[in-house]
Amino acid sequence: MEFVFASGLFAVADAMQLSQSFANVMYIAAAVLFVLSLSGLSNQSTATRGNLLGIVGMLLAITATLVGYMSGGYPWMVLAVIPAVLIGAALAARVPMTGMPELVALLHSFVGLAAVLVGISTYVGEAEMRALVSASELAFDGMPLPKTATQLMIHNIEVFVGVFIGAITFTGSILAFLKLRGTVGGKPLAIPGRHVLNLGLLIVCAALGVWFCRSAGTGEPGMQPLMLMTVIACLLGAHMVAAIGGADMPVVVSMLNSYSGWAAAAAGFMLHNHLLIVTGALVGSSGAILSYIMCAAMNRSFVSVILGGFGNGAGGPAAEIDGTVTEFNVEETVATLEESQSIVIVPGYGMAVAQAQHSLAEVVKVLLKRDKEVRFAIHPVAGRLPGHMNVLLAEANVPYDIVLEMDEINEDMSDTDAILVIGANDIVNPAALEDPNSPIAGMPVIEVWTAKTCIVMKRGMSAGYAGVDNPLFYKEKTHMLFGDAKKNIDAILRALQA
Repeated sequence: MEFVFASGLFAVADAMQLSQSFANVMYIAAAVLFVLSLSGLSNQSTATRGNLLGIVGMLLAITATLVGYMSGGYPWMVLAVIPAVLIGAALAARVPMTGMPELVALLHSFVGLAAVLVGISTYVGEAEMRALVSASELAFDGMPLPKTATQLMIHNIEVFVGVFIGAITFTGSILAFLKLRGTVGGKPLAIPGRHVLNLGLLIVCAALGVWFCRSAGTGEPGMQPLMLMTVIACLLGAHMVAAIGGADMPVVVSMLNSYSGWAAAAAGFMLHNHLLIVTGALVGSSGAILSYIMCAAMNRSFVSVILGGFGNGAGGPAAEIDGTVTEFNVEETVATLEESQSIVIVPGYGMAVAQAQHSLAEVVKVLLKRDKEVRFAIHPVAGRLPGHMNVLLAEANVPYDIVLEMDEINEDMSDTDAILVIGANDIVNPAALEDPNSPIAGMPVIEVWTAKTCIVMKRGMSAGYAGVDNPLFYKEKTHMLFGDAKKNIDAILRALQA
């Protein structure tokens, strides 16, 4: 009887090894597709192909996991996957482009929460296995054995770090979601001594990590230090994001994207899943690189943004704004465009809210047919998400070659005949360069006020997301065209076509 049982176990082990080998081949193919997907997403013209490659890679990864690493529980998997697919499809179909930043932040929180749950369940599962299985029992290839002391220490470090990163990502992303949604104000929470508080929380988490690893190694229960660290890390994640001002929120979203990647990689180590490690590392490193690029473009220190060091200015009173507001109507705007040869358009979040990109694309076509030079100037943090404006303009089929980054076009502003600022505020605020006490002091902005004529389309005179008044509206060359951006652009289009 024992021989038959052992033979059956060996047969199961061989089958598991074969299926896992096949799954590993599929994992390699999926990893290659993910790399090609990131490469495709780096350019607007190949972004669609990059998305498709990523989708195919994810389907391969899911199939490989189901075939190679699952030996049961398929009904539960179906119950989990089908609702997830339906919810994801509904969100993708219903969420407008203006809601994408908060949706992305919310999805990051799911990754963080998953890393926390995986870490805790992995620790509990390992503890239960050590209680049930001993090294003297029947052993054969493919069946897990209790870990040695060194292996157990490495595993516990993986669990602790994974839960720590996941908890920070979870609460930080939730708060970012609430800020982007407008439920929580965009102003930074400047608690006195906040950096000392953050450092203290990190030290406590490190001490809890030592306690956790020692207790696990001696057989004592380690759940208490693990759960205490989880609570502290959740508080740390929320506090770090709360201290970051609205002008830096696009960097925060990119930074949380990086955190979610590292959380996924940590989960991969805990689950011994090579593809999850590779995928998490790809997301984490690309998010970190993007955050660094954006900080460099904004003249920000990456470390200072993370620690909430910006968003408070130099501490003195902001400069008073002098001047009067000059209003324009649609007819005067059309006349200015007809008289101008070089035109630059600066889109902002207000254009996304008004969904004016398609009408604007038609205006651009009319102007280009009249042999006028029309270009777009894109600020690195325009909108609430990295690349937000680029996606909107690509959706409206605006030619890629006339969409330029701020560094590529800023020096041409003074030679431009007319500039249209559509729903942008903080990214064209001269206070960033002229007022050292401004909350956005030092941030590079698009210098639209140096052009011959600047027309700003806004609903009113309200401040931008950073909560800073804009002296651009009062400058001599600036003219305000108030009202809904789409309605005004539609009126401009009709006048130009007539």
